[in-house]
Amino acid sequence: NEETLEFVEKCDKEFNLNVVWVESVIHEGWAGTTHKIVNFETANRDGSIFEKMIEKYGIPNLSWMHCSRELKTRAIDSYLKSIGWMTKRGNMDVINCHRAIGYRADEIDRVKSTYIEDKIIYPLAFEHPMTKQMINTFWRDMPFRLELKGYEGNCKFCWKKSLRKQMTLATERPEIYEFTRRMEKLHGKTGAGIEEGTGCNSEGNRVFFRGNNSTEDIFAMAQDDFNPAIDDSVNYEVQMELLGELDELDQSNGCEESCEAY
Repeated sequence: NEETLEFVEKCDKEFNLNVVWVESVIHEGWAGTTHKIVNFETANRDGSIFEKMIEKYGIPNLSWMHCSRELKTRAIDSYLKSIGWMTKRGNMDVINCHRAIGYRADEIDRVKSTYIEDKIIYPLAFEHPMTKQMINTFWRDMPFRLELKGYEGNCKFCWKKSLRKQMTLATERPEIYEFTRRMEKLHGKTGAGIEEGTGCNSEGNRVFFRGNNSTEDIFAMAQDDFNPAIDDSVNYEVQMELLGELDELDQSNGCEESCEAY
């Protein structure tokens, strides 16, 4: 979402962060993903990098989680190597810095058990414990904030979103799914695991969404009556707790709501 890029730029200027904008470079053949440095003005916005990644690795989904790997992790690792913060020790890459992960105190179940040896810190979970409501209150009182509803998220159509969020967005912002619809038509047979049907629908085509649902399936589901997703970005006081099992429509993955920095 463009609002995310604008928010990063405003934070960079407001807090003097010296943000480094790292963009993934996908190479043909066996060459691994590298990076290039961009900025707010030059950062890619047309989806072509995502499409190039799909052309090489196929459509990402719950069975094939390579979008974060190729578009974020490997690009960042490439940058770290370029500045000497990641080095080789034998055949292993060794990171020479700490990673700060934005999990909050109310997301403690997402903390990695090996975080100490992996040089990971969780400032909002331990050093400065924060909840979603506390974060919302902080930004409410700032001169600017991320101008997105809680269920919109930084990635427009992230396949990790719950089906309820996808259905809500398909109703409110149908244009953001033009990309996924086109990718499913062009690359339904692209990538590993197609022969086994892993991450594919009943027709044997790779699709994006939970339950092996295609973009057309999401739009069909959105035609039925359903309770839309709630915007939790304006939740300032009440700690919402989910008791028992989640409704199938609300199953999601944490990555869609987190960020990390080095």
